[in-house]
Amino acid sequence: MEQHRADANDSDARRTDTDRTDAHRTGTDRTDTRRTGTDRTDTRHGGIDRTGTDRTGTDRTGTHRTNTRRAVVVGAGIGGLTAAVALHRRGWRVTVLERSADLAPVGAGIALAPNAQRALDVVGLGDRVRALSAWQGDGGMRTPAGRWLVRTDAAAAAARFGGPLVLLHRATLVEILTSALPDGTVRTGTAATVADPGDDRRPARVTAVAQGAETEWEADLVLAADGIHSATRRALFPDHSGPRYSGRTTWRVVVPAPGRPFAPHETWGAGRLWGTQPLKDGRVYAYAMATAPEGARAPDDEKAELLRLFGDWHHPVPEILAAVDPDRVLRHDVHHLITPLPAYHRGRVALLGDAAHAMMPSLGQGGNQAVEDAVVLAHHAGADGGFTPSRALAAYTADRLPRTTAIVRKAARTGALTMLSAPPAVALRSVLVGAASRLGPGLLLKGFDGIADWRPPADPGRPDPSRVS
Repeated sequence: MEQHRADANDSDARRTDTDRTDAHRTGTDRTDTRRTGTDRTDTRHGGIDRTGTDRTGTDRTGTHRTNTRRAVVVGAGIGGLTAAVALHRRGWRVTVLERSADLAPVGAGIALAPNAQRALDVVGLGDRVRALSAWQGDGGMRTPAGRWLVRTDAAAAAARFGGPLVLLHRATLVEILTSALPDGTVRTGTAATVADPGDDRRPARVTAVAQGAETEWEADLVLAADGIHSATRRALFPDHSGPRYSGRTTWRVVVPAPGRPFAPHETWGAGRLWGTQPLKDGRVYAYAMATAPEGARAPDDEKAELLRLFGDWHHPVPEILAAVDPDRVLRHDVHHLITPLPAYHRGRVALLGDAAHAMMPSLGQGGNQAVEDAVVLAHHAGADGGFTPSRALAAYTADRLPRTTAIVRKAARTGALTMLSAPPAVALRSVLVGAASRLGPGLLLKGFDGIADWRPPADPGRPDPSRVS
């Protein structure tokens, strides 16, 4: 299976010109984001009192419910939105608090492997994603001069793992997810902080600031999907060492397809990597990675830096770079949580996605694992009336921590292999990769066994979550 590098610890980044989810871009009526009155014992937010329960007993979609549980999601990235959809479908009343002014995500692609697609099946969105598959033929791995080291077949990968790899624009995935939520669920321009994680006897408390006004929420469950630099993670686990710089930086662009055709590919050089993949809408998603000091930036602009590093590589790399707008190049240093957290929860608060297990993009699994987190958490949270935080979230940690820790470590090992820079090591790598390819595609695809073949908890055929070699 192709190793698409569609994730680069960018869950906090936003753009303002690529998302089409206008219904959610403006947030909600501003009267919903301000404290009404001065009585701090009666903090209101959109008709919700401090218990997190609608005073009228009617949810925002007009459905009358009793004893409906309240969930607050901090962060409207892919993991947070998927969790909101999953909980909403299980009867929870969900509010998503996003600090950015709108939901326009990073203007780049995300590769959804069969494991994430099966997770999206749980929330009724898997087929919509599969319809966007653009990679149907051959692809593979190349050298900078253009020699093929490995030729891969999308059909073989789909047969092995039960579905195709789907590459789509992040804005498209955000639109799909938000379309499955009631209007008003997502509140943008709202910075949220967990004030109290709560426990089995008391609710969690979240402080939100929007338009300069502070509001307090009480919730039965808080999901922290606030990214690699998660403030919630630091608050819950102050003694943890936090994310570590991987030694690599990434660039990502989306451009019109070049005039000459090309096969999807990933190219490994000496301490450098490039990938070019088609999108369903006719554009091309390209990504690059290189060894670099933390925080380094180009002296002129990032397009010029890409030209210096990759301008003489094989077709279609020069054509892609010629089409790049310097202002649209995304660059992010890659950090990962190579030291796992002791748990993915505390009290009534659960971490998911990069906040819990940020990883190198070497396996293309960062976003996929966030989607898995979301449906597994909703599975353990259950529906109305059956939620005990300590039991449900301990089960979530037990299900997710071993699996994601193994994938974080495997991504780090794969990343070290791709970033070899000494000429003898690079030459030996090419020989070994080529030899493995000649032994059959199954040998290369085997590296994704236990990852891409994962199934959601409701499926009795789900493999052991920790089975990742």
